[in-house]
Parts: sequence; C-alpha cells; structure tokens
Amino acid sequence: MTANKITFSEENISLLFGQLAAEDEDFDKLQAYYIKNKTHDKVTANLPLRILVGHKGIGKSAIFTIARHEDIQANRLSILIRPDDIAKLGSAANLSDMIREWKDGLISIILTKIFSYVDISTNDILSRAAHIGSKIMGFMIETFSNSIRNYSNINPSARVIIEQFLKEHRIIVYIDDLDRGWESHKHDILRISALLNAVRDLCNDNKGLQFRISLRTDVYLVRTADESTDKIANSVIWHSWTNHEILLLLIKRIENFWNRPIDIEKLRNSKQSQIAYLLDSIFEKRFNGDGKWANAPMYKILMSLIRKRPRDLVLLCTLAAKEAYDKNANLISTEHFEAIFPEYSQGRIQDTTNEYKSELPDIERLLLNMKPSQKEVKEHIGYIYDTNRLKRKIRSIMERGQFRYANGRIADESSLLQFMYKINFLTARKELENGTIERKYFEENKYLSSQVADFGYNWEIHPAFRWALKPDNVTSILGDIDQNVD
Repeated sequence: MTANKITFSEENISLLFGQLAAEDEDFDKLQAYYIKNKTHDKVTANLPLRILVGHKGIGKSAIFTIARHEDIQANRLSILIRPDDIAKLGSAANLSDMIREWKDGLISIILTKIFSYVDISTNDILSRAAHIGSKIMGFMIETFSNSIRNYSNINPSARVIIEQFLKEHRIIVYIDDLDRGWESHKHDILRISALLNAVRDLCNDNKGLQFRISLRTDVYLVRTADESTDKIANSVIWHSWTNHEILLLLIKRIENFWNRPIDIEKLRNSKQSQIAYLLDSIFEKRFNGDGKWANAPMYKILMSLIRKRPRDLVLLCTLAAKEAYDKNANLISTEHFEAIFPEYSQGRIQDTTNEYKSELPDIERLLLNMKPSQKEVKEHIGYIYDTNRLKRKIRSIMERGQFRYANGRIADESSLLQFMYKINFLTARKELENGTIERKYFEENKYLSSQVADFGYNWEIHPAFRWALKPDNVTSILGDIDQNVD
C-alpha cells in the first residue's frame, strides 16, 4: 500500500503504540488516537453519579482524561481527585463514621481544588465552609456570585469558568485510580463502600454536584456484598471493548504515525477484513506459521491474543516491534511474533496474578496448574472444556492443596470456575450452527458461570496464557488456537 518504511527504534515504537497507561501518555498523542465508544457517552452523561468498572488496562483513565479535557474546553468546572488527596480519609472503625469522614473530607478537598483552580484565595472561604454541612452547591453559588460582583481582579479565564458555573450550576468531580494499594481486606472493602455511600449522599444533597469514579472489576465486585449495592446499580457502567474497536484504535495510531487523514466513522462501519490493509505498513499481511493460524490475516492473530484490552495490544505489538528492530526488519512479521509469544504470555500470567492475588492469594498455583496434561496435549483437548470436565480438572488441582479467598472463605470448584471467568483467564465459548465460534467475556455476560443455570457454553483458556502454561511446547500451541472472526 505504501512505500513508507519504519525503523522500529524505541522512539518510533513509543510514537506508534504509545504508553501502557493513559496517565503516562502525552495528552496530544492520547487525544490523537482516542476512539469514543458508548462507554464514553455513558460516563459523560449529565447525571449525578457514574461508576466506571473495568479490568486493569482496559482504558478507564483514558476516558477520564479525555472527558476532563472536554470539560475544560467547555469552561465547565471539573476537578480530579487522586489517591494521594484522599489517602487519610476512611480510617474510622465503623461504616457510619467512615461515611461522615468521607463527606467532610471530600467537601474540603473539592472546595480547595475549585478555588485553587479559579485562582481565588481560600483564606476565609474554607473557614466559612466549615458551617455549611453537606450543602456545597448553595455555598458555591453564593461565593462565586459575590466574587464576580466584588472582585474586578479575577483573571479572565477564571471569570469565564465562574460565569459558566453560575449559568449551569454544575460541578464534576473525577476520582480515579482508587484501587492503588487495594488488598481486599475487610477495611479496604468498608472504605470503598463508605466512599460510594458518601458521594451518593452528597449528590442527593446537592443538585448539580456530579461524581465520576473508576473502580477495577475486582474492587467493585468484592465490595458488592453490602446492602447498599442496589442503590447505586443504575450508576454502574461496565467498560468493555469490541475487537473491532481495538482494531480501529491500532489503525488510528498507525495512520497518525504516518500523518495520514482517517475517517474513523467510515471504518467503524466496515468489516475488519475490509480495513485490514491499513496495517500493511507495519505488519506482515499474513501469518506464515503452522496450525490453525497458517496463512491467516495478521489482524486475526492480534485479535485472538488480546483479552479485549487495549493494553494487551500495546504490549504485544511493542514486544514484536522490538524483536523486529533486533532483526533489522522494517515490518513486524510472523517470526517476530513467534519469538515473543512466550514472554507475552508469561507477562499476562504475572499481571493477572498481581491484579487478583488480593482476592485469591494462591492464584498463581491455580492458574499454572491449569496446564494441559500429556494426555490432553496428545488428544488436543487441553484448553477447551465442558463444565463438568473443567470442574474435574479444578478438583484435581484442589486435591494438591485447598484454596482460600482473602476474606477467609474456602473455595470450591464452582467458585474457582467463576473466578477464572471473571479475571478473563477463561472465556465462554459456543460453536454455532454455521461453524463460527462465539466467545463471551465476563464483562459481556456475567451470568454464564452461574451455578444454577447452564447456558450451553463451554470454557476456553484464553490464548494469551497458553505459552506460559506449556513453555516446552511453544510451536504446537498454534495448532490448537482458533482464530477470532469479524
């Protein structure tokens, strides 16, 4: 398609594939390759409380970063609260005291950040705010109205923000990265529950005060045991991507790297096979390996190996690009991917262990013992299971040692199956009448692993983990992996 050739230097790899975390990314680059989906629209809806839930690496911080930028462009009053800002909140011994501590602490933080944002001295304002209780919006309206009338030296940009606030009476508070330091202890769960109760109370007491909170999947699910869950259920947004959207994300990065214009909406309405040619300046067209992947379009290989997480794509492509550089190649080819599959897979095991060991301390033993037996390898049945065979496999692992969750509950084979589905180690799989394979991730259907109903799905160990489970059989693994389709 193009005569352009790339040298996969560290600088070019960074420019092309970006950083692993949105907060580490240059904003202009993030904005250039960001793709809005329905999750973005749900998060930015003009509603009091939005709780964004998703796995690590799925792009929660990216949504908040772009949404805040849109607020700034609209002169809308919004602030970002980081873990360091609230590190000392939520230390009380019981839920009621903790909720009150959160409310008082959040009000103080919000006011301090807002008045700093618009460059107004807080010397006497915060002392007056000590008497307002939770009625923050009325206090803000009165204070800003007085500021506009009585202070002519307010800088012009701050004046625009204040005037916009006085028109729409709206403050948006983003709270991101709350799972930093999460260990799934009882106090951690109580602290998150108290926070969610506190922000719900503040929203109810202050029309126009809006909170946007991001939580990792495990953090949200562990704390759902308390009775307040049903009160916030309508505010929860489960963040997920389709493979098509992630392919668009990759294409947009490539086209931006080459400074080529792109009509993302046109591509959004096209099939993957129709737009795959846009990868050709960076990737070999087809996979020239063995097994079920032989001669497959390269985009299908990429989509088969990521867990519908943008960060997986960045990691996979970055590792392969570095391998291409070491081999003095200007295209990422089959040999480069085959060389890095084991490292990529081991990284996914390690990341998953780090992310979820706070819930199941012995998670690594569980996952590594899901490796196929010699008999399963010989019969090519080591990665796909019906429910009964999978439970037998889990029971055989449990015979070597009991599993216990961090909260003290003893695990059985059903709960461990559900756990592995939740963490994306397992995907639900069904072969349809037309021969295609339908796969479901936990975010797409949380009830497929239910203990009380059988929805006709089998279970498949995600390809991203397989080289780590069978490092002595790297090549043959390709023979057992079905391609993802459009």
